[in-house]
Amino acid sequence: MVDDRIGSFEDLGPAYFDRGLYFGDGVYEVLRSYNGKLFALDEHMARFAASLAAIRITGIDIRTVRQRVERAFQAAGLPNAKIYFHVTRGSAPRNHTWAPDLKPNFFLTISEAGDSSREKARGIAVCTCPDLRWKRCDIKSLNLLPNILARKEAVDKGCEEAILVDDAGFITEGAGSAFFAIIKGALQTAPLSANILPSITRKFVVKAAQNVGIPIEEKCITPRQAAGADELFLAVTTKDIVPVVKFDDAVIGNGAPGRLTKALTAEFLKFTA
Repeated sequence: MVDDRIGSFEDLGPAYFDRGLYFGDGVYEVLRSYNGKLFALDEHMARFAASLAAIRITGIDIRTVRQRVERAFQAAGLPNAKIYFHVTRGSAPRNHTWAPDLKPNFFLTISEAGDSSREKARGIAVCTCPDLRWKRCDIKSLNLLPNILARKEAVDKGCEEAILVDDAGFITEGAGSAFFAIIKGALQTAPLSANILPSITRKFVVKAAQNVGIPIEEKCITPRQAAGADELFLAVTTKDIVPVVKFDDAVIGNGAPGRLTKALTAEFLKFTA
């Protein structure tokens, strides 16, 4: 039955049997372009290949995926675009295991990248939420239910992002972003591990910090430490650096994007030229 229509299995197309629908059995990537140029495509493809290998999806040529991304981007004709694509293990009647010859499914969309200038100029508010995700957040899988529930909780509180806190009381990352604090002139962010997505934007933020001479400390911090930070910001694929001016109920700094955050933003944009 599909809505109120009853039919036979033979009436259904492959999309109804996609393991991504049943199990979230797939991985995805999001990248963007700046002024007609795809940003960090090599890095995104490498991460995508690692995610495919981690969940044992085979039969996908990463070179073919890259060619599809480039061809679709050219066809779309959007200078500042957001490119989303995923691969699922394939389509088959629902079963927890899968046949070794199952053919993977590929899906891609391209849309206009949103305008984040207002958020960058004014900063955003964030709030903390428990980190309820699985133990392999380094895999960019389609299993995002804890992320979307946390983001919805944040929006309901008038915030733009949820900052996830693990059982030990430390911040891991945002529901859809990497999290950074500037404390006593040093840039601090959680070290990469199985519970942290290896963010491509995070990688370039670290490079930007090195270029402008800001010390970097990969260490976990608590919400209390974040609330007392000099500056906070997020790193997001589609928006790069987004200042945070309110953390839970605490105003960060003077309530406006900080000096070092602005310096990092300017340096980051050099990578996109």
